[in-house]
Amino acid sequence: MVWFWIVLATVNLLLLFGTIIVCANWSRHAVSLHDVSADAIEKWPLVSIVVAARNEQRDIEVALRSLLSLDYCNLEIIVVDDRSTDDTGKILDRLAEGNSRLLIQHVVDLPSGWIGKNHALYSGARVARGDLLLFTDADVVMEVTTLRRAVTYLLENNLDHPALAPRIDVPSRMLQAFVVLFLNLFVLYIRPWRISDPNSSAHVGIGAFNLVRKTAYQEVGTHRTIALRPDDDLKLGKIIKQQGFRQDIVDGIELVRVPWYASVAELVSGMEKNAFSGVEYSVFAVIGISVLLLVFMIWPFVAVVILSGLPRFFYIIVIALLWTQAWLAARSARMPWQAVVLCPLAALLLIWIQWRAMCLTYVRGGIVWRDTLYPLSELRKNRV
Repeated sequence: MVWFWIVLATVNLLLLFGTIIVCANWSRHAVSLHDVSADAIEKWPLVSIVVAARNEQRDIEVALRSLLSLDYCNLEIIVVDDRSTDDTGKILDRLAEGNSRLLIQHVVDLPSGWIGKNHALYSGARVARGDLLLFTDADVVMEVTTLRRAVTYLLENNLDHPALAPRIDVPSRMLQAFVVLFLNLFVLYIRPWRISDPNSSAHVGIGAFNLVRKTAYQEVGTHRTIALRPDDDLKLGKIIKQQGFRQDIVDGIELVRVPWYASVAELVSGMEKNAFSGVEYSVFAVIGISVLLLVFMIWPFVAVVILSGLPRFFYIIVIALLWTQAWLAARSARMPWQAVVLCPLAALLLIWIQWRAMCLTYVRGGIVWRDTLYPLSELRKNRV
C-alpha cells in the first residue's frame, strides 16, 4: 500500500511540474494589451459595442459610463435591455438622453429557441453598423484607451477575434481562492499557448471582451448558431476558430475590470447556468472532474495528516507545488497570496457547485437563468 501512495503522489508531481512549466512559459510570453500602442492607426474602423443587460441596476451605470468615456473616435454603443424587471431600463434611457453614440433597445418578449442573453446580443448585432463588433457584459469597466489598443492589436496582427482576459474583482478571500482555482483550470482547458495556431483546435471566448470582425461573425452564423448555449462567450470563440478565422487571447488585466460575484452564495447560484452545460450536460464528466479534483487537489492535504514516512514526504512536495501553481495564478490575476491557502476549499466548493447544478437541472427539467426556464431537452440539441 505504501508504494501505491508513492506512485500516486509521483503522478501528481509529474502533472504539477508539467503544468507549472507550461503555464509559466506562456505567462512570460503572453501579450499585455497595456503594452500595445494606442496611437498606431491612421484611420480607425467603426466599432459597435454590443451589451446585453437584464436586471443590472447595481452595476450598469458605472460600466456604461466607462464605455462612453472610451477615447475611441469612431464608436457606437448598443445596449439591449433584456426584459429587465428592475430599474435597468430607466437607467439606460436616462443615460441615452442627448447621447447620439448610445442606442437602447428594449426586448419585451423572448422568442422560442433562444437564451435571453444570446438573443439580446444577436438583436444588438443586427442593427450594428460597425466593421468590428465588441461583445461585452453589462458590469464591465474599461480604461479609456482599452478599445484603441485592442483595435490596434487586431489590425496589426490581422486577427478576426482577439479575446481579452480581464481583472476579476471579488470581495472575500474565499471568492479570491475560487478565482485562482478557476483561472488555473481555465488555462489548462483553453491552452492559450495554442490559440493563435491555426492548426490547433484550442479556442477562447471571454464574455467581458470578445472583439470580432463583423464578416467573421456573420459567416459563422451569428449568435443563432449558439442560441441555446449558456456558455455563449466560449462557444462563440469555438465556432470562430472552427471556421478558420484567426484568434488570440490578450492580457487585459490592467485595462478591463469585472466585478464578479459579491458572495459565495451568489457564486453558487450564478454558476447554476454553466457548471453543467460547460461539460455538455454529461454526468460522467461531472463524476470524472470530481474524482480528479479529489485525488489531485484535495487528497494531498489529507494524506500529509494520515500517512507517514516516505508517502507523507512525497505529499509534502505535492502540496508545495500545488501552492506554487496557485501562487503563480494569483500573481497573474492580481490576487493576494493569502487566497492560495484556501484553494483546497475552493476545489471542494467547485465540486459542490457542479453536483448541485447537475441535480437542479434534472429536478427542474432544465436550467433556470434570470427567471427563465430553458428545457434540458432543448439545450442538449444545441451542441457546438
